[in-house]
Amino acid sequence: MSDLHYLSIADAGAAIRERKVSSAELVEACLTRIEMVDGDLHSFITVTGADARAEAVAADRAIAEGGWKGPLHGVPIALKDIYSTAGVRTTCHSRLLHDNVPQEDAETVARLKAAGAIVVGKLATHEFAFGGPSHDLPWPAARNPWNPDHIPAGSSSGSGAAVAAGLCAGAMGSDTGGSIRGPAGVCGIAGLKPSYGRVSRRGVYPLSWTLDHAGPMARSVEDCALMMQALAGYDPQDPASVDVLVPDYAAALKRPAANLRVGYVRAWHEGPDGADADVCAALDRAVVLLGEQGMEVVDVDLPDIRDFHACGRIILLAEAWAIHRATVTATPENYGAFFRDRIRLGAFISAADYVEAVRMRRRLTEATAAAMEAAGVDLLLCANQYGPAERFDQATRTFPFFGKPYLTMPFNVTGQPALTVCAGFAESGLPIGIQIAGRAFTDMLVLHAGHLYEQARGDLGRHPPI
Repeated sequence: MSDLHYLSIADAGAAIRERKVSSAELVEACLTRIEMVDGDLHSFITVTGADARAEAVAADRAIAEGGWKGPLHGVPIALKDIYSTAGVRTTCHSRLLHDNVPQEDAETVARLKAAGAIVVGKLATHEFAFGGPSHDLPWPAARNPWNPDHIPAGSSSGSGAAVAAGLCAGAMGSDTGGSIRGPAGVCGIAGLKPSYGRVSRRGVYPLSWTLDHAGPMARSVEDCALMMQALAGYDPQDPASVDVLVPDYAAALKRPAANLRVGYVRAWHEGPDGADADVCAALDRAVVLLGEQGMEVVDVDLPDIRDFHACGRIILLAEAWAIHRATVTATPENYGAFFRDRIRLGAFISAADYVEAVRMRRRLTEATAAAMEAAGVDLLLCANQYGPAERFDQATRTFPFFGKPYLTMPFNVTGQPALTVCAGFAESGLPIGIQIAGRAFTDMLVLHAGHLYEQARGDLGRHPPI
């Protein structure tokens, strides 16, 4: 097989099981690819080559002896460097944790390893998943493989870049206001922010306790579903975890789209300050393709995007300040300038402001559910971004959230599952993503619709020119 580093999780898992390729070969292909191109991308902070090679040999031996664990067994993945890894440095891309080596794996990491996945390294992020893209930290900012002069978005920047460039088959990201979906959109891959409570966050360094989500990023929706099969499930040690049945995500992808209704949220991206022509055209094409797959697409009105953005931003800043207040106050010089300046805004949020934002979150969540019910829709279709990835010289703003409202923030506020999938490419050749969201704990339905759309659109074999 050629281009082993670009094998999907589904294809890699099948090839390993059928003994057409070994895990050792796949891991070596990814490590070689990292060595060849990551000097330009800076997507990895730590590469765990020796451990990955040893685990690949063990995986091949176990599979040969009949101990195949499932489609992730022997497949190389990587982790955003806010996921705790036993015996492997976890830095949060910050000098404060430069030499931090946890003693235990995050729950999600343990689950992926139990499913047989092989971790090839830890990936760049914005500092503590908030301050970036920064150029005053111990490691450089990750770059977009479609054009390294452009950002890969954040904060799961290394995850988006590494998956798109074929440095790993899948990766873990985190999402507090869009940090899985932003990089997925501008890097041309798929990324799922699961329902709040669906995937454990224990062992993932927090930014905002009530908005944080952990989730998969991969080159296809099918691969995200395979990762979700291992990730999803109740964790009694995560206070936000919900004990609900874990469905068969992969099997659900094969079902027809009978009777699905999709609500198209136009107002969030239309207008003089809205998305550019390439994004609008991609959404219009998505409406057609979803219809061709048997779904009925109707317009739906949801609360103002600015209300979601303001609500989520107040909650995020207040909770992030509570997490970092003592350290920022004592040693501000140890942080990068972007993180330090952004986090200090939380000091100006009063308890009354925070409580009102929490109350507003409930109203927005109820209003969204009511709008979906009134329109009789199962899913929502909306923009993921206003345009393709910005250039680095356009993206170095201290307070980016004072500009246009984040199109991804609404589903952090409501906790609904939201999937970003590549919707094509702008005239510049840079990727564009769209979002498909659903009601709480309908992650399976969201993945199903995204998979059908992805198959209808085609072009899954297009890779960055790096």
